[in-house]
Amino acid sequence: MDVILSKKDLLRLFGRTGGVADKKSTMPILSNVLLQTDGSTLKASATDLFMAVTATAHAQVTRQGSLAIPAKELIERVKAMPEGPVQIVATEGSTAQIKAVGLKREFRLRGMPGEDFPALPAPDPAAQAINVLPATLADLVTRTHFSISADETRPHLNSALLEWDGETVRMVTTDGHRLTKYEVQAPGTSANFSLLIPLKGVVELRRLCEEARAEKGDKEGATIALLRGGPNVFFRRDDSSLAIKLVDAQFPPYQQVIPQKTAHAVHVPRTTLVDVLKAMSVAASERTGSVKMTLTKGAMRVSSENPDSGDGVDELAVEYGGPDLTIGFNVRYILDCLGCLDEDEVELGFSGELDPVVVKPVSARNFLGIVMPMRI
Repeated sequence: MDVILSKKDLLRLFGRTGGVADKKSTMPILSNVLLQTDGSTLKASATDLFMAVTATAHAQVTRQGSLAIPAKELIERVKAMPEGPVQIVATEGSTAQIKAVGLKREFRLRGMPGEDFPALPAPDPAAQAINVLPATLADLVTRTHFSISADETRPHLNSALLEWDGETVRMVTTDGHRLTKYEVQAPGTSANFSLLIPLKGVVELRRLCEEARAEKGDKEGATIALLRGGPNVFFRRDDSSLAIKLVDAQFPPYQQVIPQKTAHAVHVPRTTLVDVLKAMSVAASERTGSVKMTLTKGAMRVSSENPDSGDGVDELAVEYGGPDLTIGFNVRYILDCLGCLDEDEVELGFSGELDPVVVKPVSARNFLGIVMPMRI
């Protein structure tokens, strides 16, 4: 293999794939990026056996071939190159020669034969692609990802449920203490399926969408194709693709968790509430992050207490005429909900001290946040 392409294009390729290469795996080959030539194209691929990512770039190819090179070390050496064209040549013993074209700077990096790299998953050739705007997928992830559990021993919670219901696309996440649901319309694209995408896959999907938007914005035609195939889901754009192995588990019956209605609803300016909650979080217990919200006629009182250092209290005027009600909750959970919204006013739904708090934007009903209370 003998290829030349710009440092900028190489960093884009290896930046896209380096995050998936598994540096901690007991299989050394998985810490590598697979480089392959195909005509006048250089393709870089990486996998941890649960995800696989591929990116391509136009290159000057003198000799076709393939080589697996350690991802971290490869990126470090390319970053150390001066701006301009860089040549990568596979030499004897699966060693890569990386040099600046026309200059003396050069590195040699031991790799592995490309044939040793695991086979990458591919969708069924007959699979029907569903085209989605990057903004749509990015919005679904941005407004729900924070309530995915980080506990990998509970795969049904360490994942996001993606549902396509007719022309409605929905993402739901929960860690057992809170639940977030967000849905958007996709006119002209009808399908019916549900997928359980692991947290690591959700993170990579978000990156793919952000890169697509950064390069092409939300112009018509700048879409990401979603394809299904066996145990995997595939997301493809012009020059890159992402394959994710789906979680084989049962997502909690989230509809049963969502209250059909709440006894009391309070409308609050979102930025004002965020300011109050952030201020009270300073005095909250570091261990529990708990704050108390007390509703009285015409007022919402927010307070926090840390047995080791002191307490804090603030109050804002609201339209409320129900009975006095005090509820405790983890302040970060409410702030996460409010932080993913851009609407000016939100609605907080309350029923009782041991009932969940429901968070909705007043002007739109396509987002729903559920936060379970804490005993106070």
